[in-house]
Amino acid sequence: MRKVADCRDYPSESKCTLTIAGEEDEVVRAAAEHAASVHGHTDTPELREELRKMLKDEKTPQTA
Repeated sequence: MRKVADCRDYPSESKCTLTIAGEEDEVVRAAAEHAASVHGHTDTPELREELRKMLKDEKTPQTA
């Protein structure tokens, strides 16, 4: 099942609206890079593990 990371689910000063969807490892990698480049986080294994825990299953018309 594809996973989703959505910045709208988490408050930020930039009011970011980015949504990233794909296979779990792809989403974690892209979300960590985004968190570092846009939100000022440091891309660490700990950050990636926290991001992995926050992922949601992608809702498709069949599962919505």
